[in-house]
Amino acid sequence: MRILVAEDDPVSQEVMACFLKDLGHEVVATGNGVDALAAHQQNPFQIVLTDWMMPIMEGTELCRHIREAQGVSYTYIIVLTSKCGRANLLTAMEAGADDFVVKPFDPLVLAARLRVAERIVALQSRVRQMELLLPVCSYCKHIRNEQGEWVTIEDHLVARLGTSFSHGVCPICYREQIQPELKRMRERPS
Repeated sequence: MRILVAEDDPVSQEVMACFLKDLGHEVVATGNGVDALAAHQQNPFQIVLTDWMMPIMEGTELCRHIREAQGVSYTYIIVLTSKCGRANLLTAMEAGADDFVVKPFDPLVLAARLRVAERIVALQSRVRQMELLLPVCSYCKHIRNEQGEWVTIEDHLVARLGTSFSHGVCPICYREQIQPELKRMRERPS
């Protein structure tokens, strides 16, 4: 998995990166939340491990920004912190974190939590793929919507996305449908 690490302490950052690489992950490490957010915006990561307390942008703020800009794929966020307790856990979760690990981290616990993160990211990906599958009638091209009704593609897209349409004729249909019809019309006796 591609994992982004946001950790301002160089030693902790290196320890985390080596640990994750040893587990077989591809790792990009940054020293603050701003750099982490920029890296994530450029090429979204499946998992983000962020320290809570960092200069420039804290981990909880990084969580909020990632959640606000959540794209097609889901990013699983784990906050690593020396802050412990229920109130801090709730603060991290309200900011958009999926998990919370107290530092210094236990390698076995973090490895187990990463396996959970991998399962959730994979499941989210499968759900997204299923959402993209549309049952389409082979003959009339109507789509079965969530209520089981068969509707036109236009009606389906308007309902799901608020899409607007302008109709035209593509070059293939013009050549294969319109031109032969025009020719038949011209050849008919008046």
